[in-house]
Amino acid sequence: MGKQEITRRDFIKGIAAGAVSFAALGALQGVDHVLENKKLEASANAAAEAAAEAVANAAPSGLTFTPGTYEASARGIGSDVKVTMTFDETMITDVQIDVSGETPDIGGKVGDQMAQAILSAQSADVDAVSGATVTCDAVKAAAADCISQASGTTVTLAAEDDAPVGDWLGAAPEIPEDQITETLDTEVLVVGCGTGGWIATMTAAEEGAKVLVLEKREDTTNIRHDIGAIGSKKQLESIATNPELEIDKMEALQEIVRYGAGYVDSDLVKVWINESAELVDWLTGILEKDGYFRVDHEAGVGNLADPGRDKAYASGHSPNNTDTTPEGMDTQKYFRQYCDSMGVQFRCSCPMVKLDQDESGKVTGVIAQDATDGHYVRVNASKGVIMCTGGYATNTDMMKALQPMTLDMKINLTAGSTCDGSGIKAMLWAGAVMDPIHTSMMFNRASCLPSEQAGYKTNGKMYWIGEQPFLKVNLNGKRFCNESGPYEFMLHSMLMQPGHTYCHILDSNTKQYAEQMDEVGCCRLFPFPNGAPSNRDFDGVWDQVTGQFVDEGYVIKADTLEELAEGLQIPVDNFVETVKRYNELCAKGVDEDYGKEAHRMTPVDTPPFYGARVGAWHLTTMDGCHINTDMQVIREDGTPIEGLWATGDCTGGFFANNYPNLFTGLACGRTMTFGRHAAKIVAKR
Repeated sequence: MGKQEITRRDFIKGIAAGAVSFAALGALQGVDHVLENKKLEASANAAAEAAAEAVANAAPSGLTFTPGTYEASARGIGSDVKVTMTFDETMITDVQIDVSGETPDIGGKVGDQMAQAILSAQSADVDAVSGATVTCDAVKAAAADCISQASGTTVTLAAEDDAPVGDWLGAAPEIPEDQITETLDTEVLVVGCGTGGWIATMTAAEEGAKVLVLEKREDTTNIRHDIGAIGSKKQLESIATNPELEIDKMEALQEIVRYGAGYVDSDLVKVWINESAELVDWLTGILEKDGYFRVDHEAGVGNLADPGRDKAYASGHSPNNTDTTPEGMDTQKYFRQYCDSMGVQFRCSCPMVKLDQDESGKVTGVIAQDATDGHYVRVNASKGVIMCTGGYATNTDMMKALQPMTLDMKINLTAGSTCDGSGIKAMLWAGAVMDPIHTSMMFNRASCLPSEQAGYKTNGKMYWIGEQPFLKVNLNGKRFCNESGPYEFMLHSMLMQPGHTYCHILDSNTKQYAEQMDEVGCCRLFPFPNGAPSNRDFDGVWDQVTGQFVDEGYVIKADTLEELAEGLQIPVDNFVETVKRYNELCAKGVDEDYGKEAHRMTPVDTPPFYGARVGAWHLTTMDGCHINTDMQVIREDGTPIEGLWATGDCTGGFFANNYPNLFTGLACGRTMTFGRHAAKIVAKR
């Protein structure tokens, strides 16, 4: 059979199959209550049977198939997703999907759902499961390949980029009372157990409250490291020997406001400034009590003899293992033991569906859905609900509507937020108001293949060295900005360039130069001046760059600059001229073009040379619902929603436009400080 081109829009299904497709896919919409699939599983199976019968004698748009089983693969976010489809002469009879290599809590769970959707629709062009878009796109691409093989017709998926953005918020789901078959009572309910949830939980329990934790994942998660604070005991010890590490609180306030261009609540920032030290001291006491962990102050502010455009602040604190840390012990397990000793109750695999409110609008608890069988659970919280549900990084509809520029910059990695915005949506349904400026935390540590460009449909590798301020050129082979400074300044400059992607250029003196650059925070690759370990060491990162990544094609290794440019697929003449100019400036010790610090002007002159295409690692979103200085969620008029508190990336008012990463650990420190503040208030009610 000769192949002809046909798009999904031409791939018309029978009326019965279309109706069944709608019914089956209705169970797949929205991670807010995605586990409704459990409850509707029987009806979905019945729908599939009806679909098979309805289309038994009608091929879609006249297509016929060569009976048999066909296989195809497509790149997901962490693996090649494999789809196996069986056909008779007129229809798809079986779909098997292998997503075992995808992120377990996200893409790794969508195989059965997507298989059912494809079988019911008799098409590859089905709706993605919210929160797992990358994996679902791979499934659909592989399924389209299978259909093309079986039919001899090239079936392409409908373009989505130009499709109008839908109503990402929608209306709060209506859950009939007779479907709520379980009720739990507590005093303090913490929704979400990550960086903020652990702190809120432990604090409320210490204050004597009965605490229940609701977590949608199968287990809780670790806290993130690099906890920002001003004035902790650890920091004061460093300042005693190195006075230059002291942080002026008013200067810190002004800097954070400046980074946000004024789109911040200065009073919220002051809560972090004034209470973060107590948070870190308290947490240090818990972590160091048994000797399993130690908290290190990351005492580095860069090269003060050659300061750059942007000042760094030694605000970071990181928990690290000790020689006596038991095998398998981490902060999550340690905190769980601590919470168990205080009688905290945990309910995992039970996502919140919506906040429960009385007639006055007061939040009295939540309605959730248990993963085991899909039944609904009402949780009553007599003292209050603390939302620690994170941002919306995995909700593509929200990202398209609120942060399309971030989608253009990012390269998909398996590491990062798994949050889908369900907490933010629940608070908006309850009357909250959201930030007007939509913001993300992005690190320039994601690489793609030389044939690719950044964008939310591009999958890549964690390229940890990418932030280091070596020479960077655009896809025309030309340098375009000061490579030194906050991560997102580099990324924002990248967005202004062709293909919103840049090339990171290294030579064989990289280790010497990286140490000379004297970086701070999580990107540092050498111990801090006070001996505190870096998050990653240079040798481990470099071995991966020059070994695995070269072998896989993500890093180009070349003996000449011309070969490097060819491998990176950028103009050779432009690139060679750019390197010549850059090396001349390095020899002068003055960056006459963009003003980078002299100690970070390192030449590219010793082969072999290395290069990679780089974009943004999208860690999390940072805009959310407004809160006051007691962490109460507030309405547009500033009045609090009674019974509702929040912390972390589901809240707003603290960041705008970018993340000021030169305040090491600011995001985690904010989240933890606010979680502790909220829990103290709620527990005492």
